[in-house]
Amino acid sequence: MKKVLRRIVSVPLVAFGFIQLVPYGRDHTNPAVRREPAWPSPRVRELAVRACFDCHSNESRWPWYSNVAPISWLIQKDVVDGRRHLNFSEWDRPQRHAREASEELMDGEMPPALYLPLHAEARLSDAEKAELRTGLDAVAVSAIRGGSDDRGGRSGKDDDQDK
Repeated sequence: MKKVLRRIVSVPLVAFGFIQLVPYGRDHTNPAVRREPAWPSPRVRELAVRACFDCHSNESRWPWYSNVAPISWLIQKDVVDGRRHLNFSEWDRPQRHAREASEELMDGEMPPALYLPLHAEARLSDAEKAELRTGLDAVAVSAIRGGSDDRGGRSGKDDDQDK
């Protein structure tokens, strides 16, 4: 009986150890911020940072558990996919999914349910969701044109270097 119990415990521990050797899920890069949207207010930006930036910007936070497989695999995939669909740090390129952001927020699809338990700051009240939705709708107009509607959005570079 002890032998069976030892095997039941040791096999998963050995497997857990081996999956830590898989290189995927540890590419925690944050490329330079190229251009942000022209946020309608600092408050809208603050709400976006709280609820969206970890997956939809080049300013992702990488908590300790983002280095532990298999959780690291999920986080890496979510950030890569999130940045590909909508990236608030690359407003100098077209953001085709920007118009969907406010709908997904209001439908409860974003932030994802799996994200919220460890990121309480991303839980927005109904009033905060409405405020962020209005702001996302406002910045979506410039997203389709690759940020050409630049009204002073934050840039990761000097204005001279953006051109």
